[in-house]
Amino acid sequence: MNHNQSLGTLILAGFLLIPTMAIAGIERGKELHNSNCISCHASMLGGDGTGIYVRENKKIGSHPALIKQVNRCRDSLGIEWPEEHVIDVVEYLNKNFYKYEK
Repeated sequence: MNHNQSLGTLILAGFLLIPTMAIAGIERGKELHNSNCISCHASMLGGDGTGIYVRENKKIGSHPALIKQVNRCRDSLGIEWPEEHVIDVVEYLNKNFYKYEK
């Protein structure tokens, strides 16, 4: 295998890993959300707490607003998540509830 073939193989492998990494991030976002966020939402609205995302008068109207809100909740709870964890939670919420364009 020559240099160009090796480089092509590496690039292809990288593209194949991107969806796997995205799925892993969403799964981590779900775990972070369920262990840190949902109990507060359930205490506010009852039930399983996810109703906060699908209510008619939801306050989040865009992907950037969702990022801002997750950061706000993180800060108010004093959770020390790195930015990648915030993005994982945002992606989990967006995939499962909001479906905003990025």
